[in-house]
Amino acid sequence: MEPDVYDDLDGQVALVTGANRGIGRQIAANLRDLGATVYAGSRSVTNETPEGTERVLLDVTQEGDIEEVVDGIFADQGQLDILVNNAGIGEFGDDIVAEPTDSIDKTLAVNLRGPMLMCKHAVPLLLQNDGGRVVNVSSGMGALVEGQSGGSPSYRISKTGINGLTVYLEGQYGDDGLIANSVCPGWVRTDMGGEEASRPVEKGAETPTWLAQFKPGSPSGKFWRDKKVIDW
Repeated sequence: MEPDVYDDLDGQVALVTGANRGIGRQIAANLRDLGATVYAGSRSVTNETPEGTERVLLDVTQEGDIEEVVDGIFADQGQLDILVNNAGIGEFGDDIVAEPTDSIDKTLAVNLRGPMLMCKHAVPLLLQNDGGRVVNVSSGMGALVEGQSGGSPSYRISKTGINGLTVYLEGQYGDDGLIANSVCPGWVRTDMGGEEASRPVEKGAETPTWLAQFKPGSPSGKFWRDKKVIDW
């Protein structure tokens, strides 16, 4: 069965982390075009976010930033319907022996601790109305069913962890109406993915945007690629 989705997000409020470039920027623009009020998080005040979005200073490693943004959204809008945990970094190539400890710490802080803290502070708002959505931008590199050779241990493990966060959110809050899903956007031509990547940003943002449109009662706790559930 195809999930039932909103064609129009007018009256809904979204928060997208890492929205100043790449996939996050495109997701924020897509949600804006669908009619949502979009808060576009960026860790620097000098970064530009899509026109027509509300730029907010948001470094997901800083709990104070998270609290201030979520409290500000509540003060301004009284609601939050969509959280897209997109902000992420990666160091690629080294194995766990060679990867510097500071790189491990930074990657886990942004890619896993950050989304956990975002949920810690945003879930109460998302639960105010049935069908609040969390979209966690993950990667096939974190799927347990995939071979894990090829380096990039902290990136891979952080994405395995964010898939675990998705399952936790479904198990803990699914009966309360929360819809949480993870998504692999594929290999996308971004600063992280590089120019040799096979997909444009628009394609990478397509399924995360679609997941943010899910209506109450839609599938939750799943891992998606190209609008299909995949193993993890």
